Amino acid sequence: MRRRMLARTLVGFTAVIGTAAGSLAGATAGFAASDQVHKPVVAVRAAAPNAVVNLGLNTTQAKGFQRWLAANWQYTDSIDGQLGPNSWKAEQRHLKAYWNYTGAIDGIVGGGTVSALQRFLKNNGWGYTGPIDGVAGSGTQAAFATFANWCVANY
Repeated sequence: MRRRMLARTLVGFTAVIGTAAGSLAGATAGFAASDQVHKPVVAVRAAAPNAVVNLGLNTTQAKGFQRWLAANWQYTDSIDGQLGPNSWKAEQRHLKAYWNYTGAIDGIVGGGTVSALQRFLKNNGWGYTGPIDGVAGSGTQAAFATFANWCVANY
């Protein structure tokens, strides 16, 4: 009788362990798949025409930048801290005038826009020391934030 009871217990326990292991294996694969989908992108690729691309600026910094654009580069949209296409069109006018931006004034933040922004940030003492490579990495974002902080204080 004891053997039967022990056998039943072991069979039941084995079934529970097997089911749990299968569930964990499925959960692990599910987590791995979702982790791959949500990895942040370091490089900025051309953003869609209606995209907001703050390049690391917080709302206050972005508003300061927009006030500077309004004062100097015909930005007429709202000062909302969301750098959308109209903000970037105004910045592209600035970059085209002085910083060798050769692309269209389309409000799309691509490599050409970022390269010209890097030239501006590097040559005007805003702290950018990296290569002019069109990639808005941490150095570009930090220098852009320094410039935006100046905009907040002055506009």
